[in-house]
Amino acid sequence: MAGGTMLHAALSAAVLTALATQLAGRCRTYTSDLRVRVLATGLASYPDVTVVCGKAEVDPESKETVVNPTAVVEVLSPATIDYDLGEKFEHYRRIPSLQAVVYVWQDRRQLEIRGRSDGEVWHTETFSASATALLEALGCTLDVDALYTSAGA
Repeated sequence: MAGGTMLHAALSAAVLTALATQLAGRCRTYTSDLRVRVLATGLASYPDVTVVCGKAEVDPESKETVVNPTAVVEVLSPATIDYDLGEKFEHYRRIPSLQAVVYVWQDRRQLEIRGRSDGEVWHTETFSASATALLEALGCTLDVDALYTSAGA
């Protein structure tokens, strides 16, 4: 979401920093300036954080758009929460390389991780204050309280 709140930007930065630190040398992390396209549906979006493990594959129509994210992070905004958790996820799940979608709430200390296992089976886990979220697909963790404290929330 272009023009988000300061909290939105701070949470995005906190997640990006946490992931970049843990994934250094294994995967690349990108800000919301990187466009991701779902080839199966045509949707192009700008997740708040994108992780690509391995060589980035680009959209045949745009060399600045990736089509093989390993994980994406969406900081939920009141105006887009229903779309992000519903229809947008239905697009994301059609990306063969995508192993995890992380949702970050602004109004409470909560993360939701939707992870793929066994090819097409998705499972959802919710993590609240004092919890540490395991991103199995990336082999790293996100400390809920540390993210929100870092973001000033």
